[in-house]
Amino acid sequence: MEKFVRIENVGQTFKTKKGPFVALRDVNLTIASGEFITLIGHSGCGKSTLLNLLAGLDRPSAGALICAEREIAGPGPDRAVVFQNHSLLPWLTCFDNVYLGVERVFGAAESKAQLKARTHDTLALVGLTHAEAKYPQEISGGMKQRVGIARALAMEPKVLLMDEPFGALDALTRAHLQDELIKIVAKTRSTVVMVTHDVDEAVLLADRIVMMTNGPAATIGEVLKVDLPRPRERMALAEDKDYHACRTAVLDFLYRKQRNPALKEAA
Repeated sequence: MEKFVRIENVGQTFKTKKGPFVALRDVNLTIASGEFITLIGHSGCGKSTLLNLLAGLDRPSAGALICAEREIAGPGPDRAVVFQNHSLLPWLTCFDNVYLGVERVFGAAESKAQLKARTHDTLALVGLTHAEAKYPQEISGGMKQRVGIARALAMEPKVLLMDEPFGALDALTRAHLQDELIKIVAKTRSTVVMVTHDVDEAVLLADRIVMMTNGPAATIGEVLKVDLPRPRERMALAEDKDYHACRTAVLDFLYRKQRNPALKEAA
């Protein structure tokens, strides 16, 4: 497996009024180019902390994170983040929200016509050509999140980092965007690391599911390979025994082994 992203012996300790708080310890993971990874675990297990380290928003207390053979020392356009909150600027149209990032990354090397074309193409990729001139308050929550995804993809990042991007949406909108994300990633061949609490979402989307132990001092407990063929069709997987086997394995880790860690040690 190509080691495109490497997380090597990473630990993260925060200073608090009550003393040091160890959020992560001894985290090791390699991610291949084009691989879709989901991070799952109970609240407080350090999923978002690990994603922030990959984004360069925080520096690790121990260990190193490497992307394309360069150490991650801070934020950069090679890694784009999509948060649960879409974080769109309300005074800009959908087009301008995406164009702002495009101009920042490619403005020195491309003409305005090229920047506009790149923005149009990315909004078309997420199915929002018809909403380019609309403002965030004029579109639905699901459409706002698609604008956020478009803004991230428009920068052509090496890695797309997603922190529960569909967590605030209703079930039907969430399912629709999951299906759209499958198609988008297939077209762009993006490397994706996504935090989720949703077991079905993790199995549907991922090539591998990284399961975190409970915090504090959380680490990777198990890694499950999701050996389901692509493209994946939601309704077809409903009766698929391999899909249900993966789902059961994740549930077993989360709700049996992590509620009773002694079971994990005995396994």
